Amino acid sequence: MMKTPILSAVCLSLLAYSVAGAADTPKRDEFFWLGEMNKASLVINSDEGLIDKAEAPGFAAGIQTVIDAGNEKGGKRQSTVITFEPLMIAAAGQEITLLHAGRSSQDMHATFRSAILRDDLLSLAQRLQKTSTTLVNLAEKNAGTVVPNYTNGVAAQPNSYGHYLLGHAAGLQRDAQRIREAYVRVDRSSMGTTVLNGTSWPLNRERMAQYLGFARTVDNAYDAAQISSMDEPVEVASIVTTVALHTGNFIEDLMTQYAQPRPWILLQEGGDNTYVSSAMPQKRNPGLLNRTRSSASTALTLAFGPIIQTHNITPGMADPKSAKTNSEMVASAMKALKNWDDVMKALVVDPERALEELNSDWTASQELADSLMRNHKLPFRIGHHFASEVVSYAKKNNIKPLDFPYAQAQRIYAEVVRDTSYAKELPMSEADFKATLDPVAIVNNRATAGGPQPAEMKRMIAAAKKDLADQQAWVDAKHKAIDTSLKQLDGDFSKLLEKTGDTEQAKKAS
Repeated sequence: MMKTPILSAVCLSLLAYSVAGAADTPKRDEFFWLGEMNKASLVINSDEGLIDKAEAPGFAAGIQTVIDAGNEKGGKRQSTVITFEPLMIAAAGQEITLLHAGRSSQDMHATFRSAILRDDLLSLAQRLQKTSTTLVNLAEKNAGTVVPNYTNGVAAQPNSYGHYLLGHAAGLQRDAQRIREAYVRVDRSSMGTTVLNGTSWPLNRERMAQYLGFARTVDNAYDAAQISSMDEPVEVASIVTTVALHTGNFIEDLMTQYAQPRPWILLQEGGDNTYVSSAMPQKRNPGLLNRTRSSASTALTLAFGPIIQTHNITPGMADPKSAKTNSEMVASAMKALKNWDDVMKALVVDPERALEELNSDWTASQELADSLMRNHKLPFRIGHHFASEVVSYAKKNNIKPLDFPYAQAQRIYAEVVRDTSYAKELPMSEADFKATLDPVAIVNNRATAGGPQPAEMKRMIAAAKKDLADQQAWVDAKHKAIDTSLKQLDGDFSKLLEKTGDTEQAKKAS
C-alpha cells in the first residue's frame, strides 16, 4: 500500500476533474507528454494486471497532483523523466515507480519528441496552407496581368503574373506533400522499447501508441531511440530548407524590381511595409522584403543544425534531439511564411508599366522564330537566327519592338536565308510581323498544357484551390485524431481518479 497519504483537499479537486480537461488547454510540451505517458502507463498496466488495481487510484491521484501543479500559473514544468518522477514520488510514494517498468527515459523522451515534432508539422502545414491560399488568390486576381519574366537576371519572355504566381504555389504544394510524407514517419510511438532491445516487462506498445494519438509504433526497438529519433529532425529540417528557399527565391526576384528606376511592382508604401532613408529623402526602403528575406535566411541557418549535429556521432546521442531547438527551427519557417504572406498582401502591381517594359524590350522575339516554324515550316534555328539579328539591329539603333520597320525585317530575313534553299522573301506579312511581337497576344495564344493561356489558368487555379482544400482537410483530420485519442485517455484515467474519491469516502465512513 501507499506510504504517502493523499490529502482530502487534493482528492476533492481531483473529483472535479472532467474528461474534457481544464478550461485552459495546457501547452503540449515535454511536461504535458510525460504526464500523458504516465497516465497511459497506469491505465494500461492496471487493466492488464501488471499493476495492482488497488494501488491504481492512489497512483492516479499522485500523477494528477503533479500535472495540476505544473499547469498552475508559474508552475514548474519538468521536461525530463528523471526530474518528473521525483514529483510523483513526493505525491504518491516510492511505489508509484512501478509505472517505470517497461520504460526508460530513452523511449519516453523519443516519444515526446515525436509528439512535439508531430504538432510542429501540423502547425507548419497550417501556416503553409494560409500562405499558399494567399498566393493562389493573388494568382487568380492577376490571371490576365501580363508582365516580364526573367531568366539569368535578364528579361526573357512575357507571361501572366498569375501564371508566375501559380509556379511558386506549385513549389509550396510540394512542401505540403513533404510535410504529409514526413508526418507518416514522425507519427510513430517509441514507448515500451526502453533502451536498445526492449524489456522483459510486456508493456502494451500498440495500446500506448493509440492513447497518445500515434498511428503506429516504431517497429524495431533499437531503431526507436537510436536511429529514428535522430532521423526525424533531419527530415523536418529538409522541409524547413525548401520552405526557406522558396521564400527567398520569391523575395529576391521581387527585390530586383526595387533596383529599377520605375518598377512595375512595389510594396504599398507606409506602415510596416516601407521606411524612408535617414539621409536620402527619395528612398523608400522595402523593410518588409528585407525582413522576409532575413527570416528565410534564419530558417535556413537553423535547418542546418540537426544535420550538422547528427554528423559524425554514434547512434542515439542527444545532439540533434532537443525538442525546444527543433521546434524553434520549425517556427522559423512559419515566420518566413507569415512574412511572405504579408508581402503578397502588400503588393501593388502596375499592369500598364509592366506592358510598357515589355514593349520597350524584345522579350517577344522568340515568338518570331516559333511563328516562322509553326506557320511557314521554317527550321527553328533559321528563325532564331533571324529574330536574333532583328534584336541586334533594334538595340544598336534604339528601336522598340512595335516600332521596328517592316522593310528592315525583310532585308535581315533575306540575308539570313541567302545561302539556303528557302525563299528569300519574308513569309509573314507586316501585320503578322507586328502581331507576333504583341506580348498580350503571345500569352493568350500559348497552347502548352500548363501554360498561361486563359483556359489553362482557369484549370490550374481550380486544381490549386482543390489541393488547398484537401490540405486543410488533412490538417483537420490529424488534429482530430490526436485530440480524440487524448480525450479517450483522459476519460479512462478519470475513472481511476473517481475511485480515489470513493476510497477516501470509505475511509471517512469507517
